[in-house]
Amino acid sequence: MDKQNNKKWIIIYASIAVALIAIYYLVNLPIFISWGEYIPFIRKLSLSLFLISVIFLISKFIEQLIYSQNHLEGDRYNLLRIVKFLALVFSLIVAASFLFQNLYAAAVSFGLISLVLGFALQAPISSFIAWIYLILRRSYLVGDRIQIKGFRGDVVEINYLDTSILECSGDYLGNDRRSGRTIRFPNSLILREEIINYSGPQVPFIWNETALQIAYSSDLQLVEDCLLEAVERDFKEKYPTIDLQRHKKWKPAVYFRNNAYAWMEAVISYPVEPTDTTGRRNRILKYALPKLNGSPDKVKFPEGVMR
Repeated sequence: MDKQNNKKWIIIYASIAVALIAIYYLVNLPIFISWGEYIPFIRKLSLSLFLISVIFLISKFIEQLIYSQNHLEGDRYNLLRIVKFLALVFSLIVAASFLFQNLYAAAVSFGLISLVLGFALQAPISSFIAWIYLILRRSYLVGDRIQIKGFRGDVVEINYLDTSILECSGDYLGNDRRSGRTIRFPNSLILREEIINYSGPQVPFIWNETALQIAYSSDLQLVEDCLLEAVERDFKEKYPTIDLQRHKKWKPAVYFRNNAYAWMEAVISYPVEPTDTTGRRNRILKYALPKLNGSPDKVKFPEGVMR
């Protein structure tokens, strides 16, 4: 959809540029001689608007080129933001040169204005600097799941001054599913808080674990085998192209630990995509529990008064 809109804007800006450059030359025709004193102003205005149109036209061509490349979603988003920002900056320079007659006067005026605004707009300026830091450092990209200052969610937008995430967990959920709430925080927050990034192309998985309470008299080898089989079955169905025998760092493991009460815990740790923690846990339990419950003489769970 964005790519199609981009083509539409290319046509619009190209048409505007042609019309403006035509006006620039047409006003010199004899039929407009009566406009005399206004002609220099019209020519300068049309030329300035023509340059601005060309700047945005070039930016749209660059955006079209970005869309045609196989960039990650987050990288594409950042590149498009940079192109739009540069187009806006160059357009403001052209507009300032029209208003102040020459670039030197425009530069001096911008310098004085920025000095005054620097004191009045410290927070937005620091957020903008943080946006540049984000672009260069790639602390997180659109589509990543992050945690910062108690907020956790999926990044959906990185603006020049703030970041928007779709909250996960939150006040009303006990799992990692999206809560439906949107959190916006100033980009300057990343300069003074630690960022936890759950996702990334280099490390697609995080480690999670699920614990089951069992009796000390249970057949621990049977429990371990059932849990490992359930995890590996789900992994093979979810990621058929990844061979756990070749990627040993993602192999699941089972360990046992004492519980605070009378029972012990069998804990299975496994790799999972950050957005699939709840679903993967549910699938593992659905695979493992029927087999474990099928051997009540070897595996005992807390039940009735035996808790």
